[in-house]
Amino acid sequence: MNLNEKKGRTRFMILCGAVILLILIAIIVIGIPEEKAETITETMKDGVLHEENRIRLFGILVNPALISAYIVTGVLLLSAALIRIFALPKFKDIPGKFQCVIEKLVEFFSDMAKGNSPHKTSFVAAYIFTAGVYIFFSTLFELFGLQVIAENGRSITLPAPLSDINGAIAMGFLSYLFILGAGIIVNGVKGGLGVLKDFSLPISMSFRIFGALLSGLLVTELVYYYVSLSFVLPVIVGVLFTLLHAVIQTYVLATLVSVFYGEAVEPRKPKQKKEKKSKKG
Repeated sequence: MNLNEKKGRTRFMILCGAVILLILIAIIVIGIPEEKAETITETMKDGVLHEENRIRLFGILVNPALISAYIVTGVLLLSAALIRIFALPKFKDIPGKFQCVIEKLVEFFSDMAKGNSPHKTSFVAAYIFTAGVYIFFSTLFELFGLQVIAENGRSITLPAPLSDINGAIAMGFLSYLFILGAGIIVNGVKGGLGVLKDFSLPISMSFRIFGALLSGLLVTELVYYYVSLSFVLPVIVGVLFTLLHAVIQTYVLATLVSVFYGEAVEPRKPKQKKEKKSKKG
């Protein structure tokens, strides 16, 4: 180890020690946290059901997750339009960094579609790309910590859109209807009946998304509730849980949709008619 590396390591250790010291001083100065307006039970319950801290939108009381869904959808649509208008025409044979990211993302979902559903690949590739991007960025949305004033006057943080049970159910049933519609279009009534046999599929997809995001939400709410824990742990817990759930849920839903779609649009083999045996004279 040379002298420069030793100096760099020493500076890093001094910086870490200074950060830890500042955190300890802040905890000592703040002391015991004041009594909260809500108990931890009420806080975690509202994080699931959103019954207390609702927001008035155009004269209607709605869940905060609906506002989050509108924001995420608007940002994604605007980003897609800007990429299509300004970035896509400038793509070259030798890609730059941004072009590499876009191409790798498209290639990932395209390869998944080809591997799990080799028939009618382009249709399902477009869907799982759209659904996957929405799930990923809607999960990361809670990291921004956007604050709004609820109807009851409390300041709340907008949650991830899919942390609301309604949003998770909508995503699960939309994916199921996509698979059902593809089965009917490609294989007719038989294709639709084959999909309808898996009647538990939309429920399982909905609650898989909701359960994973809910676990991260509740852990983060629990950590944020106590002031003495809200200096370092929320950064670690919040970021790690959110990134992990975003990647896992995107991959799981895209895989499930592509697999069941592949089964729904798979060409049906015609039944061979049994030949009557000729009677011997």
